Amino acid sequence: MNIAGLSHFNITAPRELLERVRDFYVEVLGLAVGERPNFMREGFWLYAGPEPIVHLTACGADDPRAGGGHGPSFFDHVAFNCSGLPSALERLRRSGVPYELAEVPSMGQVQIFLRDPAGVGVELNFVGERPA
Repeated sequence: MNIAGLSHFNITAPRELLERVRDFYVEVLGLAVGERPNFMREGFWLYAGPEPIVHLTACGADDPRAGGGHGPSFFDHVAFNCSGLPSALERLRRSGVPYELAEVPSMGQVQIFLRDPAGVGVELNFVGERPA
């Protein structure tokens, strides 16, 4: 077996939280809600161009996650390769979402770190761009 790359990541949460998570990835990060197969559980697929890279799945009332806590997780963050640093910073400022900015000169990279409404860490990587 050879792994060619990352297909998607999934967040499973109660429907109300899932809608806030969807809105975050669409309004703050600029992904788009798109076609999703008719699975047994409700949810959303969020697209970056033609690829559905974020899958959101609603959990039922009997799921331990429905209570808002399902124990500790070792999953820390997901990282996206991005372009358009000035517009990303403006979008974050408008949204009021807290973030941290870091520069990695040895890689010619700027990184932005933030969290989605479900607490998942998000890293946005911009190569060859600098903050204004």
